[in-house]
Amino acid sequence: MSSGARVGRPAPAALVATYFGAALLCWVAATAALVAAAGDLSTAGLTSPDVLLAVHLVGLAFLPLAVTGAVLHVLPTLLRADATVWRGWAALPLLCAGPALAFGIAHDRETITWIAAAVETAGFLLVAWELLALVTGAPQGRMLLASRFGVAASTLHAGAALAIGAVLADRGWRPVLGIPHDRVIAIHLHLATLGWLTLLILTVGRTLTPMLSLAPAEPRRRLPIEELVLTGGLWLLLVGLALGSRPPIVVGALLVVGAVLAFAALTARIGRRHRLKGLEGPLVHVVAGVFFLLQATILGLGMALGLDSTPARLTGYVTALLLGWAAGVTLGHLGKLLSLSAWTWWPAGPRPKQGELYPRTVWLGEAILFAVGVETLLNGVLRGAETLTFLGALILVGAALTACAAALVTLRVSVPALRTA
Repeated sequence: MSSGARVGRPAPAALVATYFGAALLCWVAATAALVAAAGDLSTAGLTSPDVLLAVHLVGLAFLPLAVTGAVLHVLPTLLRADATVWRGWAALPLLCAGPALAFGIAHDRETITWIAAAVETAGFLLVAWELLALVTGAPQGRMLLASRFGVAASTLHAGAALAIGAVLADRGWRPVLGIPHDRVIAIHLHLATLGWLTLLILTVGRTLTPMLSLAPAEPRRRLPIEELVLTGGLWLLLVGLALGSRPPIVVGALLVVGAVLAFAALTARIGRRHRLKGLEGPLVHVVAGVFFLLQATILGLGMALGLDSTPARLTGYVTALLLGWAAGVTLGHLGKLLSLSAWTWWPAGPRPKQGELYPRTVWLGEAILFAVGVETLLNGVLRGAETLTFLGALILVGAALTACAAALVTLRVSVPALRTA
């Protein structure tokens, strides 16, 4: 492929595939950790080491690798700027410190935590450098397919979440700037799930979702309204959490939900107008993810308005928000983007149809298993039912193994593209 200002050149298929492969291994580890933590999930909540391990394997291991691989393929095209390959390869082994960091945090191993955190931070800085380079390298005066504001703001929010996580590790249960420990954790969680992942999903999904579904593109916007509304709502929410004030929490949460519902309306239009032969994993994951986000919203607003914040409700909130929404929507796009990356980098000569590289039925089965597993797990957590929680975690392990099998199918038929530099 030749580089140029009109269409940016994405990262090579081998790089994207390596990120996705590492992410899927971390995802299997996270679901296995959920099985081990099933008893504590239904009784002890988020304070258990096993639960902390599972949560951080999702947040610090799976998501950074999966999101980085996705943006290295998607954003260069949407922002019309070439990816810098060496930064992607350099960041990869550093971001693979995520499992060690998750273990150190969960089991209070200070040495492991700080060494792994330093390595993971170095990887994040390389990725942030790449993303900001794409934003600043996007040509002026041309129509871009993703909001530069959304990309830059989500990157800054990810950095802030990482920094607050380091402060939490250093301070333990002590207040931070007078803010109680539990509210600092809530700020950390929402910066990551809403400020980083949800904002990035809205920023990229406006173009990517209709593109992957073969649906008409959305009309051009003068301003990134949804991204601005979500960011404003997020910061109102964070201020409310910092001050312990209910009104900004509620107003901020409603603004965030409004921005996501606008994205959900887009998804509904795509569901009616898509030209696919049948449903595919990404669309199913987005629909299920919005459903889980609404459940998280009901739980979160209920607790903000006076409902008792029991361990079960707090754990259910995190399960729906982090696992069902953020991780689910990210996971749902891995298979499709892996096949698109291989198709994009196919060497000169006869090129297979993109559908031949994507095992649609297997990924659809994964999406259904995932949705059933998360809902079962969530119900087990809220009811305090260990058997139901254990069953949900086992279904998620099955979904994770199904995702790995589907990715291996794509890799097996994509060898020519993986050899293309």
